[in-house]
Amino acid sequence: MEELILLRHGATEWSRALRHTGRTDIPLTPEGEDQARALAGVLKGKTISLALTSPALRARRTAELAGLNDCETDTNLWEWDYGGYEGITTADIRKERPGWYLWRDGVIPGDADHPGETVEQVGARADLVIARVLPAEGTVVLVAHGHFLRVLAARWLGLAAGDGRLLKLDTGTFSVLGFEHEVRVVGRWNAPI
Repeated sequence: MEELILLRHGATEWSRALRHTGRTDIPLTPEGEDQARALAGVLKGKTISLALTSPALRARRTAELAGLNDCETDTNLWEWDYGGYEGITTADIRKERPGWYLWRDGVIPGDADHPGETVEQVGARADLVIARVLPAEGTVVLVAHGHFLRVLAARWLGLAAGDGRLLKLDTGTFSVLGFEHEVRVVGRWNAPI
């Protein structure tokens, strides 16, 4: 593999409201669709050997609008399962748990649809994705979610999954991971269109 392009899906109502959006399947806003269309410019002229997307509608729609017509769904690309914090903002969680920080304090169990994950469990899924894409030739594209892609980048660099906290990632942006002398590196991060 030469490069790994990461596309974070476009904006949704919940991302704009800063609500934790793990497994709840909500659509892109009109602004999010515009962001997704703009991501097509990042891919223009590239020969893509493998394109994978999260099963979430917001990621699949981003892939489609970015021009990834042969994008395969990979369940390991789902966003962090926030458990009982699904749909809730950090500000609201802190009313019950002052000082709460997702990356340090984790989530509480939810229901059958949102049982919750630890950051290490998210990291294990990221490791599976990395193992899948490494043998590919040329350019690989992943379309997924903010927290998941942050964890994946940390694992790409050989860091602990929780070190993804150091890598802010906005909606509708792209990042590039790759190699320098066979060492895994970040080429670009959180690049706007």
